[in-house]
Parts: sequence; C-alpha cells; structure tokens
Amino acid sequence: MRNHTLMQTIARANRIYPGKVSGLIVDYAGVFRNLERALAIYGTGGAAGGNKPVEDKAALVAALRQALAETRGVCQEHGVNLAAIQAAEGFARVSLLDDAVETLIASEEIKLRYLDLTSTVLRLYKAVLPDPAAREFAAEVSPLQVIADKIRALTRPADISPVMQQVEGLLDQSIATEGYVIREPSSPFDADHWLDLSNFEKLAEKFKTGRRRTLNEKLKGTVAQKLMVLVRQNRTRMDYLEQFQAMIDAYNAGSLNAEELFQQLEAFAQSLNEEEQRGVGEQLSEEELALFDLLTKPQIAMSEADREKVKATARELLATLKTGKLVLD
Repeated sequence: MRNHTLMQTIARANRIYPGKVSGLIVDYAGVFRNLERALAIYGTGGAAGGNKPVEDKAALVAALRQALAETRGVCQEHGVNLAAIQAAEGFARVSLLDDAVETLIASEEIKLRYLDLTSTVLRLYKAVLPDPAAREFAAEVSPLQVIADKIRALTRPADISPVMQQVEGLLDQSIATEGYVIREPSSPFDADHWLDLSNFEKLAEKFKTGRRRTLNEKLKGTVAQKLMVLVRQNRTRMDYLEQFQAMIDAYNAGSLNAEELFQQLEAFAQSLNEEEQRGVGEQLSEEELALFDLLTKPQIAMSEADREKVKATARELLATLKTGKLVLD
C-alpha cells in the first residue's frame, strides 16, 4: 500500500462521527515506511515544520499524562484529594466524591475550569484506548469522570424533545391533505430531576444540614429551567431573566455567600410562582396574557373597565391571529 491508496486509507480513519475523538490505524506490515513518500506527493506533512496526519500513540500518552497532572493540580489547589478517593470504597468513596463536587462548584470559574480539564483528559484517554498503556491511567480517570458527571447533573441541559416532536409532527402533517394543528407543548419538567419550588421549608432544612453549594447549584438549575419556559411563553418577562443573571453574577464575583444566594433564589422562585399564576388571576390563558402584557407595557394607569376592554381586545386579537395569520400557506 503506497502513494494515493495509502493516503486514502489513512483519510478514512479520520472521518468524523458523533462521540468519535480519533481514528486508529494498526500497521501490520510496515506500510508507514511509505508515508513520507506519499506525503511528499500529496501533502505538506513531509515538509519542514509540517504536521503529519498520523500521530504515534506515545505522543497521546504523553499528552494524557500532562493533562492529568494539570487536572490533579487544580484538585489539590482546592483541597480535593484524588488519591484518597481512589483508595476509598463503598459509602466512604461516595461521600468523598460528593465532597469533591461541593468543593469544585465553589465558583463558576472553578467549576468550568475543572470541567474543561476533565473533558481534555477523557478525550485523550479515549484516544489512547484500547492500547494497554491506558491501564496506567484508568484508576485516576474514573473518579474524575464521576465528579464531572455529578457536576453536570446538577444543572441539566434544556430539554428540546417537545420541540423536536413538534418539528416531526409538522413534517408529517405538511405532506398530508389535512391542515397543521398547533398544539400545546408538553411540559419539560420531570419531578425526578428537579427540586420542588413550592416547598422551600423542606429545601431550607436540606440547606442547613447538607452540602450548601450542591443544593444551590441544583436550585439554580431548576429556577433557570422554569424561568426559560416562562420567558419563551411571554417575552415581556425578560426583566426576570436580567434579575436572575445579575444574582448569579454577584455570587460568582463573591458579593454573595452561599446562604445569601439561597435566600435570593428562594425569593426569586416565589416571584416566578406568582408570575406563573398571574394569568389565572386575570382570567387569561398564557397566550392571551402575553398579548395583554404587550398591549399594556410599559405600565399605564387604567380603570377596571378599561382593563377589561384591553383583555377583550387581547382575546379577539389572538383569535384573529390564529385563524388568519398563524397558519400554513
């Protein structure tokens, strides 16, 4: 195998795929002896200072060792003893892992730095596999990955499955003879994954006895998820988003401690609960409330009779939009 055929074969191992971090080429017959000649013809890798498309596993092992040393240094800097976690077993190991999470989410900067370093370690570790050299690092990589997974689980990514279901339904119905029907989106909240924002007495008890930073991180994620749903439903709620971001920025800057952040998150969550129920008090649906807010903001002084007239206008406007404008061609 040489020249053009050799270059094509190497290129196939370099094709991208979700979750793939590198390609692996095993040379049974010494074909890499022809690599320099092929590069001289078809690439610039053989030139002085050029990068070769193929890298020896030893270089990856060295890069992994360096990345682990840097990650280990960050952990030691913040009081996380990886050696103790590796040596522990059972509930003692679980407790040490949770303590490490509590320590590494002390600030957004520390958390993101740790996650970034761990991502590099895992990428290099996967690239080294299945080489036997990876065995040297398995015991140290495992707790790093567990800690990173625990941190990410505290603030879950946005659930876009309802949106994807709507897109699939739209595609299915767009090629049919029937018209497209706009349906209410399903709720993205899962009781097993999020904290209950209606029972802050229970959360306060957890805060007093548990890991405060971990609880704050979960609470922050739950509040953020609820806030984004409310903002998507009604764009006039953008001021809530600005308040939330200012609160998080103050905490990251050290202006708030864990207890103060919890108290502010509690008050903010309660204000979101009240905002969520405002439509019920106004006897308006979420869509009608959004139009009502657009018609009345900035705040204007209105009598009760005028207020009812604007509500009626919002209802009529929504009906007109749905029947005449918010439809397919």
